[in-house]
Amino acid sequence: MKIISTRLSDVLLLEPNLISTELGEDTSWSDQDLSIIGIKSKFVQNNQSRSAKNVLRGLHYQIQHPQGKLISVLSGAIFDVVVDLRRSSPNFLKFVGFSLNSESRDMLWIPPGYAHGFYVTSDYADVYYSVTDYRYAEHERTLLWSDPALGIDWPIQGSAPILSDKDATAVTINDAAFFD
Repeated sequence: MKIISTRLSDVLLLEPNLISTELGEDTSWSDQDLSIIGIKSKFVQNNQSRSAKNVLRGLHYQIQHPQGKLISVLSGAIFDVVVDLRRSSPNFLKFVGFSLNSESRDMLWIPPGYAHGFYVTSDYADVYYSVTDYRYAEHERTLLWSDPALGIDWPIQGSAPILSDKDATAVTINDAAFFD
């Protein structure tokens, strides 16, 4: 597995090893593979979502029981964004965005302490993510994807993204809860 550093040092882009045969391509990874590259977290829950083109999900996080996430795209393509919400971090309120798609099979490791969201750039996208803590609805928070203070340049196609009610009524950084 190849590790690609990002401008947020603990957010990692991972290129899995592909094994090609006459039947197609395979890739696999294990907890041991991740541990070798410094990801020692245990994954306790796996999630999969399907979203249509122009859907924007996020920026989500859990203020208690923060989740590390390992993101991959099973079909389609997304623009994935993470925002550092740790007050003690030199990268506090900085973000990084990535284009992820099913053809490259790249994965994104997001440690606890970050908000996460994505925008679907293909006709649809199936996104798979493993998380390091369970979902606790009472601790879920949503940071406004379009907060001008963050300055995220989403590749929006058309006039406005499709949002859930939760994402449309999210808070700006002025009212957000942060990690220590």
